[in-house]
Order: sequence, then structure tokens, then C-alpha cells
Amino acid sequence: MSNGVKSPRPTDPIPAAPIDVMSGTVVRDWIDYNGHLNAGYYLVVFDDAIAPWMDFIGLGTAHRAVRDITTFSAQNHIAYVREIGPDEPYVITVQLLGYDHKRIHAFQVMTQTTDDFVAATCEVMSLHIDGPTHRVGPMADEPYERLGEIWAVHREMPVPPEVGRPIAMRPSDEALRHPDLA
Repeated sequence: MSNGVKSPRPTDPIPAAPIDVMSGTVVRDWIDYNGHLNAGYYLVVFDDAIAPWMDFIGLGTAHRAVRDITTFSAQNHIAYVREIGPDEPYVITVQLLGYDHKRIHAFQVMTQTTDDFVAATCEVMSLHIDGPTHRVGPMADEPYERLGEIWAVHREMPVPPEVGRPIAMRPSDEALRHPDLA
């Protein structure tokens, strides 16, 4: 799936922009009957991009093995912005929105790189999990401090307008006349 972005490491400098964590090309088997990436595969791509993001933080494979921890996605909110089709290249970037000892709030963007447009975004809340108990638990000092270093840079970035948006729709006049809603 990778086509050029080197996976970030916890020793890499922190850029003053969202971090490129993964690149790839849309797999033909992921295309739906509308001729574009199937909705479910956006989550697959965004979830795959969490591993290099965790590597950058210092919560990667080696840390997980030594500390017997993992992370779980507690919530993902995907916004589908523009269709992306078969064999089209993309890059996933991540911006840290907030963190504490047990949670990491981030914002991912999938950008189609040929025409440079945003295809989708994903707001994600990750939980730090103790391996033996599978319960939320505090992370070690090293990744927590790395998050602090990232936050020192990312807190200056504007919060993307998609962050925190609810899914909502004003009921139609006809629906408002329904006796159960009156």
C-alpha cells in the first residue's frame, strides 16, 4: 500500500504541520458499485494509518511488547469529502488535538495526491489499554512526554472545522406534524 511516505519514528523532529504518517494507492478490490472507494475501506485506511502514528508517538510495536499495552479506537467520525477512485494515490496526515495519560484525540486527513484534494477526514479518540486487563490505563512517561512535545507544536495549529461536528438534520415540516413528535 505504501508509495512514498516513510513511516515516522519517535526520534523524528516534529513538523509544524500535520504529520505525514502513511501513503498508499486505492486498491481496486476496495471499489464499490459507484466506482469509488467503498465507505468501509476509508476506515481500513485510517485505521492502518494509526500504527505509524503510534510509532511516531512512541507507542509502537517495540513499546507495546515491552510494556504489554495496546491502544483501542474508542470513536471514529469519518467525513466523506470527495470521491477517490481505483489506483489513485493518497497520503494520510495526523494532527494531535489533545491528550491525557489515557487518551489521544487526533484528526486524520486523506488527501488524493495527484490532484491534491481532501477525500476524507477522520476524527479519532484512541484509548491507552493495559494488556493483561484490557482496561484503560495510564501510559508510560516516555510516550506521554513525546505527546507533550507534539502538542507544543500542534496546539498552535488551527482546529479543523470538521472537529466535533455532530451528525444532525432538522426534521422536515411533515415530520414535525407527526403525532409522536408533537
